[in-house]
Amino acid sequence: MSKPMNPDEEYEFYARPENQQPQGPGRRRLTATVPVRFPPELLEQVRAAAAADDRSVSSWIRRAVEHELRHSARTVTDRQTY
Repeated sequence: MSKPMNPDEEYEFYARPENQQPQGPGRRRLTATVPVRFPPELLEQVRAAAAADDRSVSSWIRRAVEHELRHSARTVTDRQTY
């Protein structure tokens, strides 16, 4: 992983035409916004975790929800097989 750029470096990088072309396939369009409120302490933990994963807070939360839903689905399936 390369070192994070400061705002001046980001400006210089994206000012170059070769860095303005999309890279790779586009992401699927997200369909809805869901407002969620967090206590300040939890929000700071989420921000720190997102930064550590080099993700936006929204992306980190989506991934955490997807993980929890997969985990919950496995737990329900496991309970049904006993």
